[in-house]
Amino acid sequence: MEQLTHYDIENDQKQFPITIVCDAIRTPENIGMCFRISESFGVEKIYFHDVSPSTENRIVKRTARNTLSQISHEYYTDFEQVIQQLKAAGNTIIGIEITDKSINIQDFNFKNHEKIVLLLGRERNGIENINLVDETIAIPMFGRNSSMNVIHSLAITLYEVTNQLAKIKN
Repeated sequence: MEQLTHYDIENDQKQFPITIVCDAIRTPENIGMCFRISESFGVEKIYFHDVSPSTENRIVKRTARNTLSQISHEYYTDFEQVIQQLKAAGNTIIGIEITDKSINIQDFNFKNHEKIVLLLGRERNGIENINLVDETIAIPMFGRNSSMNVIHSLAITLYEVTNQLAKIKN
């Protein structure tokens, strides 16, 4: 067995009808990792709230590596307005959030939705206005802790979404 380098690997590059909306995430490392993980899973676009660290932030740049220029992104000021625009464009808004109506991620059928928006809540308080979402999904956890880092939850969710969607593209 031999470990491969980045130069030895050629990924099967795909883009999926997935948009990420970050609800006022404030940690530069989380913004940078959002770029990196979203690019890795073929996300079309990312929206960041204008209170989030900018792409000029040195920590964002360092964490995102070269993915800042590889994925479309923009900043917004009005959370409700951007969600309504995305809904009007035919997107299903799916919050990654623990609610009394959340569906376990492995039980959610992402293939039933043509265009998906994954909504990430704030690091401390979750999604600002949960009533704007169409659905909520939760990641089952088995330890004592009931929450995880917002970007870790995004990575798990993108794995599940793209795994399901790739099966209908093949």
